[in-house]
Amino acid sequence: MHIFTHFFASSSYTAFTSRGKVPHFLLAIEKTYVVGGFFRRNHENAVDDLDKIVHEVNALKFNAKKNIQLKLPDTTRARFEKYGIDLSKGYPYIPSAENIPVYVDEVEAIRSQEVPFTDRGKNADPQKKSLFSAAKEVKDLTKHIGTEIVGLQLSDLTDQQKDELALLIAERVVVFFRDQDLSPQKQLELGKYWGNVEVHAQAPRVPGLKNGDGTPLNGTTVIWPDLARANGVKINFKNGGKVGTAKWHTDLPHEFQPAGITHLHLDAIPDVGGDTSWVSGYAAFDKLSPALQKFLEGKEAVHASLHNYLDRNDPFSGGKKVLRKHPLVRTHPATGWKSLYVNRGHTQYIVGLEPEESKIILEFLYSVYERNLDIQVRFNWKSSKPGLGTSALWDNRISQHSASWDYEGKEPRHGTRVTSLAEIPFYDPNSKSQRQALGLSLD
Repeated sequence: MHIFTHFFASSSYTAFTSRGKVPHFLLAIEKTYVVGGFFRRNHENAVDDLDKIVHEVNALKFNAKKNIQLKLPDTTRARFEKYGIDLSKGYPYIPSAENIPVYVDEVEAIRSQEVPFTDRGKNADPQKKSLFSAAKEVKDLTKHIGTEIVGLQLSDLTDQQKDELALLIAERVVVFFRDQDLSPQKQLELGKYWGNVEVHAQAPRVPGLKNGDGTPLNGTTVIWPDLARANGVKINFKNGGKVGTAKWHTDLPHEFQPAGITHLHLDAIPDVGGDTSWVSGYAAFDKLSPALQKFLEGKEAVHASLHNYLDRNDPFSGGKKVLRKHPLVRTHPATGWKSLYVNRGHTQYIVGLEPEESKIILEFLYSVYERNLDIQVRFNWKSSKPGLGTSALWDNRISQHSASWDYEGKEPRHGTRVTSLAEIPFYDPNSKSQRQALGLSLD
């Protein structure tokens, strides 16, 4: 019996699929081999060339994504055309299959060494005089989290104002700017100023410039729920709060140097709904009892990647995720405040605890983030001026966020995202909580 016929008929494969652990690569192999006979015709020596087969199936999957063509929202198209984005070869740009990692060790190797990082907010003016004096209005949206700056274009910021904005984000967790005339190129430039821009190997991104060399704007990721649905993500009214970005999460905690500032600019916004909520990790830590705070300090948790990959030495063993350990309580380098660093979307377990102990404690910590409305902010993206977009900039080191699906995809929602990777997470035992540092009541 051929190796694939044997495997797909085996109880092992049935067990994998029932647990949802088989990567799309292997599902595609099953379809093309068992149903279509592709590999029987073209790979008689497949046993000796499994690596080649896996990569060819991966190419089939990503080439299929390139064939998906959706109508761009009018406001998105207008923004891209204004700033010279080349849409002639389709949108978005989908990375070539040969550049997509298949094996988990390939992904780990992409960013496995420390890259120098300077937190731009660390030496900024604490009063933020340059930033605030240039704005028409600066308004805090809640007591603990969220500030909106009115009458200031992100594209016009000086370096001093960028530094002060980085500090403001570090203090207020998320900062909003409406009515923004912002090019994807400028958004990427801002991201590079604040850190090492994350380029996700699999992520769709904004194409390059007209009359350019064809290089896409690497690091400018497309956030477009309609595209996710076209690629098979099933989002509906019943599961809208449980799928994808609707789940509370922090961006990229599995990275060697996880995400710092993320800048999401929406250029197509529903008339009603499509809000995003954020919650403060500073305040979540301060919600805990002193005894639990002390127990958690110094401990580590393991975080997993969103995507599955293959074990090179055992590709039929099911999907493997990138796993990395980081402090459960981390210190922010600019503020010196402690933050609780866990999230339901990625955190797997607490190092050193029994599985049931870890599960119970993590579930409680997730609930502190998710159920305390007084440490959350919910933001509606609508701009006051037609044709202009809205930007949100938040610090993933001290927050979680969740996007609402209440508009149910009946109106377009599209944006571009740039994420700046920050430092290797650390815990300073001499650091203080936010409320301690600000002299607020700890009750």
